[in-house]
Amino acid sequence: MNGRDWQIGRILGIPIKVHVSWFLVFGFVTWSLSTGYLPETVPGLSIPRYWFMGGVAALLLFGSVLLHELGHSYVALRYRIPIEQITLFIFGGVAQMNREPPGPRAEFLIAIAGPIVSFVLGGLLFGLAAAAHAKPGLVALGSLLGFVNLNLGLFNLIPGFPLDGGRVLRAGLWAWSGDFYQATRHASVAGQGFGVLFALFGAVLVIGAALGSMPGPLAANGGWIVLIGLFLFAVARGSRRQAALRASLAKMVVGDLMVRDVVTVSPDLSVEEAVSQLFLRHGYGGFPVCEDGHVIGMVTIRDVQPPPQSLWPSRRVRDIMQPWSNAMEVTPDTPAITALEQMLREGQSRLAVVQDGLLVGLVTRSGISRFLQLRGLQR
Repeated sequence: MNGRDWQIGRILGIPIKVHVSWFLVFGFVTWSLSTGYLPETVPGLSIPRYWFMGGVAALLLFGSVLLHELGHSYVALRYRIPIEQITLFIFGGVAQMNREPPGPRAEFLIAIAGPIVSFVLGGLLFGLAAAAHAKPGLVALGSLLGFVNLNLGLFNLIPGFPLDGGRVLRAGLWAWSGDFYQATRHASVAGQGFGVLFALFGAVLVIGAALGSMPGPLAANGGWIVLIGLFLFAVARGSRRQAALRASLAKMVVGDLMVRDVVTVSPDLSVEEAVSQLFLRHGYGGFPVCEDGHVIGMVTIRDVQPPPQSLWPSRRVRDIMQPWSNAMEVTPDTPAITALEQMLREGQSRLAVVQDGLLVGLVTRSGISRFLQLRGLQR
């Protein structure tokens, strides 16, 4: 479990997690199916039977969402793009990729894979419903799941980022302009526009139902549509801002952002001395460990915390430091966006800046954030 996410398994080596909000919508879908759809389509069963069938149907509905996200993930893995996790939450699911696709073609294929999976599943399930005409329960379940998968594919093809259709739009704009960040901004604007349209349409349904000019059940549907629209608008706006920030960083190099007066640590210093002389005095979250003029590791607050405080006088920095690796360093002419992506990918909050084998600076996530704030690029 991580925060509000629970890991329930792994598929293709990808952690599968459910967000706490998933349980809310799972309960709502189960209740809705067991008290409305199933009694109407398969009459004559007991109440416990309807609730059991509703729970199974709800699980299969989320299984369809998971397969949709696995479609994206499978193609992404073929392009050697790591998938950090797939999370199911109140509005569906999301596959979190650790880096952007290498080109417009990869972006298009990754984006379209999810809807294709949903359409194939929808066709298979409608076929199952047609073949099981003598079994009303299977007909009802197959029809429901087929309809949901068809609509899942169609909804995701709406050309507004971050929906799959928005990513297809971004791929086209990227191929046309050659500018990934500009394409992301334009696709995100489209996503904001569709978010506003969804919210307005949902509000019309709610108001119409409240005034009696529309059927009452439309109010609940309208409420969901408003929430989906607001969610889409917020995520698209965030993506637009991220694209602007990343575009700004893409024009800068690490040498423009790095700290040049770097405080280093000797590997023979005791942990107690490192805490009192460095961490407490300077207030930094980590320091390069240097020996004979060469960087041999990195020590951070996270490395200091595990040993009991009683052992700090006897333990040395070299005993707790992270041994040096190429993932901990960049050069001064490395693009700032590349350094930031490297920190995120490797789980590092700082990177040593090395030139000709010598430590010449330090670049940190917080330093990049402060630089953007000073330039007025981050709100």
